[in-house]
Amino acid sequence: MKNKKVYLAIDLGAESGRAITGWIEEKRLKIEEIHRFPTYKVQIGKHFFWDAPAIFTEIKKSLSTIGKQEISGIGVTTWGVDYAFIDKHGILMSLPFHYRDSRTESAMPEVFKKVEKQRIFRETGIQFMPINTLYQIYATNKHSPWMLKSADKMLFMPDLFNYWLCGATVNEFTIASTSQMLNLEKKKFKPRGDWTYGILRKLGIPTRFLVDVIPPGKKLGTLSKDIQEETKTGKIPVFSVCCHDTASAVFAVPAKGKNWAYLSSGTWSLLGKEIDAPIINDDVLSFNFTNEGGYGGKIRFLKNIMGLWIWQECRRQWEEEQNKQFSYIELGELASKEKPFYSLIDVNHPDFFFPGNMIEKIRKFCKSTNQKIPETPGQISRVILESLALEYKLYVGRLESIAGQIDVLHIVGGGSQNKVLSGFAASATKKDILCGPVEATSIGNIGVQMIADKTIKNHDEFRQVVRNSFPLIEYHPENPEDWNQPYEKYLKLKKMSESFI
Repeated sequence: MKNKKVYLAIDLGAESGRAITGWIEEKRLKIEEIHRFPTYKVQIGKHFFWDAPAIFTEIKKSLSTIGKQEISGIGVTTWGVDYAFIDKHGILMSLPFHYRDSRTESAMPEVFKKVEKQRIFRETGIQFMPINTLYQIYATNKHSPWMLKSADKMLFMPDLFNYWLCGATVNEFTIASTSQMLNLEKKKFKPRGDWTYGILRKLGIPTRFLVDVIPPGKKLGTLSKDIQEETKTGKIPVFSVCCHDTASAVFAVPAKGKNWAYLSSGTWSLLGKEIDAPIINDDVLSFNFTNEGGYGGKIRFLKNIMGLWIWQECRRQWEEEQNKQFSYIELGELASKEKPFYSLIDVNHPDFFFPGNMIEKIRKFCKSTNQKIPETPGQISRVILESLALEYKLYVGRLESIAGQIDVLHIVGGGSQNKVLSGFAASATKKDILCGPVEATSIGNIGVQMIADKTIKNHDEFRQVVRNSFPLIEYHPENPEDWNQPYEKYLKLKKMSESFI
């Protein structure tokens, strides 16, 4: 990597984090993973938190691994919605709550009694989920009002790590847009951001801790002297990238033309299209789509689907309770040998949202809907994967009805490696699918840094580089008519489970 401009991406997901370097060589992007680590979660009493200091220690280990090697930039991406408070002395006030913490269970209906749902949607364009920052902040203000009274600044998770790296106290646009507290109707970046001040005040939530919102692709500063000394690194620039991991993944989609959609596949499945302006109407509200920020002021119009979370929890349960250690490849192979459409589950049902005893929750759902009870890891895996594919079918159709024709579906992220699910998705949706790159979030992170540093000219050029650099695996519909009857059954199940919106 000598004499090359090398960039470091810190990509923090809900399960794990990774540090990946990237550089251009012979007009291709080369990447190298230098450190992988868990994103530490802790349970204290009944509450779930992110162990942010432990995660930051791993970030510093990544920098120490680099040492004196010349690095041209660093960028941080994380999951959305979660945040931290720092006080007037710049000190972290508490461990950040995990978005799956149960304190928000009753927050949404309480909020709607004070501010009408339609007003919140009209101003923010964001779908309604109990994990959204708005409901987290409301719950914190209800149970621990001293925190909001003492907070000097609110920083989303990547903003917190950027602050610890270089001292900048800003909110990056793509991550702030996930909060349901940002007004997307206003397109310009103004001092202190386009926050929904009226809604927040009506909810009794202080607003003085809200900070400037900046677009991706800005230099925030350089590593602090303390970090340089501790990690034995130099004055590495810190960039605001697309700090929301899905925004970075979408940035890296190797798409051409206009009639394409993306599916960022991991713990969550984010299905959507890249558009120029928010779509805010009754259909979007009814179908619970969302308008999140993207690069260059674009909007990621998408639907949040539960994703591989259910499968991840089952795998963890088999390992902890039965001492069965399955890889996802092994579970996929077991699923492929099972009888098709043995049973189905509504993957977005609230019962599957919170951790704990996921296998029993699946069996309980099947029993309550008068279906066969899956027993083996292969049966349970196939139930999950086929149900996910049918959920994709539902929302690909709705996405087309609102945002236009889809000819190709690009699947990026770790879930793009799942051959069984990708094949199911192609057949269920009747769409051609292109899978890859796997490390889309890190690649997008690096790409924004390269454009900000003028190593790459623009976004179109970077997408061409991605197309030239990583193999894409194609899937085409096979016997799509076999999915018609199960789809009708799936729709009935969703209505029975009262989550059909």
